[in-house]
Amino acid sequence: MQPLRSLARLLACVALVISLGACAAGPTAGLQRFQSPDGRYAFLYPTGWTRVQVSNGPQVVFHDLIHSDETVSLVVSNVDQSNDLSELGSSVAVGERLRREVIAVDGSGRSADLIEASEREVNGHTFYDLEYAVHLPDRDRHELATVVVDRGRLYTLATSVNEERWDKVSDLCARVVTSLNLLI
Repeated sequence: MQPLRSLARLLACVALVISLGACAAGPTAGLQRFQSPDGRYAFLYPTGWTRVQVSNGPQVVFHDLIHSDETVSLVVSNVDQSNDLSELGSSVAVGERLRREVIAVDGSGRSADLIEASEREVNGHTFYDLEYAVHLPDRDRHELATVVVDRGRLYTLATSVNEERWDKVSDLCARVVTSLNLLI
């Protein structure tokens, strides 16, 4: 009887380890939740990254402690209260405008290519997901962004990493930008 109990305990422990392992491999593994103080939005950012304050820039910025130039940032801009995202243009048009007016402004020393632009619907909101190759004088970077309009505000959540690390962190970056959620 004792060997059967030991075997049952062992099987229960194995089942627990397997189920905990499955939880750790889920879509939020390695990510923490950030929610705005006013409760309007939330998104995920990589565990272990730290928030930094930026003057006259994005509303929220996190960066990796080891690779400090790897960032997640959220910019909130005002738009006409009656606008929805499609009124600003297609995903390609908005992606190109973001490229020209924010990422690679004339005279900035940067150039950028819009690699991909797509559209998705979440809880009645249209999101445009954008991917860029950004060329700086001393290195290349990769950026992912998502944009959405809600109640007169344009939310742009973006991740930026050096191209040499892109293959290692691309999935993580994609999970971050697609995690943006409008709450009210």
